Amino acid sequence: MQSLARATTAAALARPGPSSTVVLGRRYLAADSHAHHDEHHDNTQYRPEGFTSAGWRYLIVGAAAVVAFYKWAPAPGEEAYLTRYIKYYMTPAESWEAVNTKHLLLSAEAQAGSLLIAGAKRPLVHRYRYPQMLDHGSPHLQPIGTQVDLSNVVVKGDRE
Repeated sequence: MQSLARATTAAALARPGPSSTVVLGRRYLAADSHAHHDEHHDNTQYRPEGFTSAGWRYLIVGAAAVVAFYKWAPAPGEEAYLTRYIKYYMTPAESWEAVNTKHLLLSAEAQAGSLLIAGAKRPLVHRYRYPQMLDHGSPHLQPIGTQVDLSNVVVKGDRE
């Protein structure tokens, strides 16, 4: 015989059988029971509408603004006030053209100077291998210590 504790644990570990569930059929909206006819009324108190509402006031002010704009607007051949104001305080085109021409000339002069400096090359110098040999002796039987006329001496370059 089994003890009572073992019997309860065995029953708890055993698989439960299929539970019975109620399967409801498809319900259509027309069969809904929420078809009550309780109408909800709007209980908000509104101001009475008339010609004193804010909408009419905005319409009258807007119409007055349009009439005033039409009355004081410039004629088709006339310039607008803003255009005349800008033209009055704007620097004339001739002065800007003079300033730009001056700047162009100064820039061209600076560019010519920088091209001159950038394109400059050091003069070619003929370097002797042993320059101390010039003071030793003359290959043309000149005595040592006498001065030789070097005014017509031309140093040959690398290309000669």
